[in-house]
Amino acid sequence: MSDTPDPTGSGIEPRTLYIVATPIGNLADISARAQRILGEVNFIAAEDTRHSTRLLRALEISTPLLALHEHNEAAKAPALVERLLQGETAALISDAGTPLVSDPGYRLVRAAQDAGIAVRTVPGASAPLAALSIAGLATDRFAFEGFLPARKAARQSRLNELADEPRTLILFEAPHRLAAMLADCAACVGADREATLARELTKVHESCQRAPLGELARRVAEGKEPARGECVVLIAGAPVKNAEHEAQSEPLLAALIAEGVSPRTAAAVARRLLPGAKRRDLYQRALELAGQ
Repeated sequence: MSDTPDPTGSGIEPRTLYIVATPIGNLADISARAQRILGEVNFIAAEDTRHSTRLLRALEISTPLLALHEHNEAAKAPALVERLLQGETAALISDAGTPLVSDPGYRLVRAAQDAGIAVRTVPGASAPLAALSIAGLATDRFAFEGFLPARKAARQSRLNELADEPRTLILFEAPHRLAAMLADCAACVGADREATLARELTKVHESCQRAPLGELARRVAEGKEPARGECVVLIAGAPVKNAEHEAQSEPLLAALIAEGVSPRTAAAVARRLLPGAKRRDLYQRALELAGQ
């Protein structure tokens, strides 16, 4: 594989959309290639032009900026693609990190690809991977969930669906919702499940705390762990179900169903007594034992 930034080796290519990662905190993390491309394209599409103006000013880049966010992307994408078809070049950036990760942009990428426009990646900082690398949790398999629902009921419902996920979970959260979100994680996933809270990555006040979910929730609620800055929460995967769990759950579920307990309640009781068992499997077996 060539180490030349562009296939031609002659600088940026016409009729090309570059997806450019920018720093998540420390400005020194900008790559030389990213800085060069941002300075040479015809225009830059940014989620928040006010935020990106400060970044470009710090990098001494004067390329024109235009706003592309979730509210206008569908409407603006065709016009931007038309400019690219006319031979212009463009870069897409987010407020921080790698574009399209919990950020708008995929509609523009799809429209450009469908029109025959080349779409190139200019990789760099990414908050989920940066947090994963220092979390102290399993990294061989992971699932990025982004932001959970803001409303408590919807958030708990989603967490209940994720409770049996065997991969390390990576979540984003806003500081003002962090305490409530961690409390719900502890209640739905398990207070003893190991987790990591990473904040302000690459910045002066970067921190990374690993502890059981219940303890993390308590520390944030009590103000011992500040709920400030960009927050990434990582949760250890659930233990994989094994034959022992199945053997233990069968008589327990049968006894509960025989006593008239509903399948849903029987599954919940078995789940508390057998934390490694999958909620979905327990409920399905309880339904079968109840003849439903």
